[in-house]
Formats: sequence, C-alpha cells, structure tokens
Amino acid sequence: MATYRIAVIGGDGIGPEVIDQTVRVLDALAPHHRIEFAWTHLPWGCGYYRQTGQMLPPDGFTQLRQFDAILFGAVGSPDVPDQISVHQLLLPMRRLFDQYVNLRPAYLFAGVPCPLVGKQPGSIDMLVYRENTEGEYSPVGGRLYVGTPDEIATQTAIFTRRGCERIMRAAFEAARRRRRKVTSITKSNALVHTFVLWDETFRAVAADYPDVQTQSLLVDAAAMDFVRKPESFDVVVASNLFGDILTDLSAMVTGSVGLAASANINPQRTAPSLFEPVHGSAPDIAGQGKANPLAAILSGQLMLEHLGEYAAASHLRRAVEQVLAAGQALTPDLGGTASTKQTADAVIAALA
Repeated sequence: MATYRIAVIGGDGIGPEVIDQTVRVLDALAPHHRIEFAWTHLPWGCGYYRQTGQMLPPDGFTQLRQFDAILFGAVGSPDVPDQISVHQLLLPMRRLFDQYVNLRPAYLFAGVPCPLVGKQPGSIDMLVYRENTEGEYSPVGGRLYVGTPDEIATQTAIFTRRGCERIMRAAFEAARRRRRKVTSITKSNALVHTFVLWDETFRAVAADYPDVQTQSLLVDAAAMDFVRKPESFDVVVASNLFGDILTDLSAMVTGSVGLAASANINPQRTAPSLFEPVHGSAPDIAGQGKANPLAAILSGQLMLEHLGEYAAASHLRRAVEQVLAAGQALTPDLGGTASTKQTADAVIAALA
C-alpha cells in the first residue's frame, strides 16, 4: 500500500470548507486503490497573519519540502492587503518550488448549464498551460515619491527564453496525448519586446513537434474565441497574466468557477507541487455552506494524476461526473440548493 504525505493548507474564506470536504472524499477513495494519505494540516493564511504578523512561519517553506504534495484552499481576506496575503505565501511558493506549470483544465460536464447556446457536454475541453514563475507577475519594480503628486510606480515583466521554452514544451507534450493542437496567446503587436521573444520561442519549440498543429492568437482575439468558439481549443499556452485572466473566462463558459481546478506543478519533482481550486477565498459566502467543493475535489484528481495514481484519479473523475449528471446535489452556483457537505457526500456515495 502506498502512503502519500500531503500538506493541507485550508487558508482563508471558503478555502477550509472546500478542502475539508476534499480530504473526506480522498479518504473515502483511498481504500478502493490500496493507497492512504498522511495529512498534515497547517493553519497558515490571513488568520495566522493576524496572530503573528506573517502568513507562515519563518521555516514554513522548509517544512513544506518534506511532503509529496500540497493541497491548498485559498488565500485572501478583505482586511489583509493582497500584497501581503498573496505575495508572502502563494507566489513565493510557486517560484521557490519552481512550480512553473500552472495547469487549468476547462471541461463542459453533462448536467452543468452552459451560458453559451448550443454547446453539448464534452464539446468544450481545453487545457491551459500558464507560465507560473515569471512574466507579468515578477516582483520587479517599485514606487517613488509615495503620496505626492509626483508619485511613480513601475512594474517590470520578466520573460526569459528558458521560462517561455519550458512551459511551451510542457504544453506540446500534453497536446501529443490529446488532440495535437497548441494555441499560443500573445500580444506582440503592442508589447514588442517580451511577446516578440515569446513568439520567437514558440516557433522554435513548435519546430520540434511537427505532428502538432499550432496557432498564435492575440489575447483580445483569444478572449473573443473563448466565448465565440471555445470548442476550437485543445491545449493553450499563455503567460502568467494572460493565462490567469483567460482561465477565469474558460471556467465560466463551462458553467462555474466552482468547477475550476488547478495544479501548480514542478515537473522535475525537485520540490512538491501544489493543487488548488481557482475560485479564491470568496469571503462573501464564507461560513455559509454554499461553496462548491467540486473545484477542490477535481484539484485532488489532478494531485492523484501527479502522484501516478491514475486509476484512482479516473475513479474520482467518474464520481464527480455522476453527481453532476444526476443534478440532485448541486450547489447554488450551479442552480441547486445543496450545501458544500451535501455535494461532497454525493461524490462519496458515487465512489461506491
């Protein structure tokens, strides 16, 4: 029997609610596949910050290195500035652990209302590979003459050929396992240094994959096509900012951000990878039992795949599909009345 050591950071808002249910579901799944999870719950986030003045202890990242994976809920609270909550925990972790692949699937499940007319279940099925450690989110810049009429703020985007190439190769490798098409998202008509480098690197990488169809789209055209013809996309590769924005859109065209899973992956496995729902902390519904746990549960599926437990991952995916298709245990974001726990209960029942 395989045992996996998993760090659990529920975080803030609805994060602990959905992660607690995901742990329940994974514990119910484990005996079916002769695996077990050794959970270590870490109380880090904005609540920890209010108590200590830090988002995590000084040796927090060192602690995390001992785990096989990290299951993460959400970070952020209205009373803690984002430049503290996000920039002291999540973004440094992605860079320090070299989790350069941010993987965000978008799939239209049976039973999920689609806001686009005429789209059939399974017709929207894309994987977005978002560069996760540099680009527009690089912490390079500063402010000068703060609080005066002459105040200046600069934010420098850092694009390296290495960073572009490795996320693109990850996308092409994924496309070879799917429908063999990669779409690159760019803005080189306006950002003539960073995205010209991106485009040049994309063409060079594409030459090594002659069996994969390629396309480059300006980000504004891509945003239109994510709505106009989302079924035309297979694997999408994008910079940190563009990938972040477009995947919120892809989540909504497939029914709800409450279904949007993600993985922050270190492909070389020199440090643990992190798995989290896309939806954030949603403080407006925290503590009300309204949060959809399926994005977190599907993030658990991505974690299982990363750990090499493919049969368990498929089993969990089928259970989620069954719950969605039945339509009897849907949370309010999907038009239902079920609570967070009731939806997780339905997934556990489907596992049997």
